[in-house]
Amino acid sequence: MHREPGPGGSVEVAARARGLTKAYGSGETAVLALDAVDVDIARGRFTAVMGPSGSGKSTLMHCLAGLDSVSAGRVWLGDTEITGLRDRELTRLRRDRVGFMFQSFNLIPTLTAAENITLPMDIAGRRPDQEWLDRIVDTLGLRDRLRHRPSQLSGGQQQRVACARALLSRPELIFADEPTGNLDSRSGLEVLTILRQAVDDLGQTVVTVTHDPNAAAHSDLVLFLTDGRIVEDMERPTARAVLERMRTFAGGGPQGAGPGKEG
Repeated sequence: MHREPGPGGSVEVAARARGLTKAYGSGETAVLALDAVDVDIARGRFTAVMGPSGSGKSTLMHCLAGLDSVSAGRVWLGDTEITGLRDRELTRLRRDRVGFMFQSFNLIPTLTAAENITLPMDIAGRRPDQEWLDRIVDTLGLRDRLRHRPSQLSGGQQQRVACARALLSRPELIFADEPTGNLDSRSGLEVLTILRQAVDDLGQTVVTVTHDPNAAAHSDLVLFLTDGRIVEDMERPTARAVLERMRTFAGGGPQGAGPGKEG
């Protein structure tokens, strides 16, 4: 289901995991959130991760991004294995090679849009590439909003600022955790279109966790999780096809998520 790169390296991989296992707690109360997952995230593509509540989709993203430790297995970002890295090394790797978008935007209310966009690089003492910054700002339609503070921006505009911040360091991988969850349908569509542009026009790699079939339909590939395992994938998804597949997970049963698991 998840193809290894061929001998000629025809499939470039931005991140991968082998035997990825994550358990919370111990003994009889232990909850297995991820169960020996093998996955490749193809470079330059938009991958969506879906599944019922408690299926392990958010845990998978957090482990691939180095935000959560693993109980067993190995994870690589590009050619760098991140399992076992020291906290300082992991922090530096996330800062330099990974971009994040969250449902809550995570903007600093006292800073302008421009200052929020450059904040991570400012903290790291790095000067942004002005040409790249200008391209991102124009691609995301933020040119006339740069001096505005978050309270002066719509939800969609705030998420665009968060997207620009994630793109600025030219990360190898952008993780978006329910990026449309706090947005109305119009603003959500704007953000999904922008993530699609980030892949198609800016050459980025995007992984999003979502429960929305319409959001998943913007991706190149959907990974479906149940009970901490990837049980299926879908190339070139449509909202209808994703919805029909998700309906098979409704109500639990043998493939449903167990209680207490991470999303």
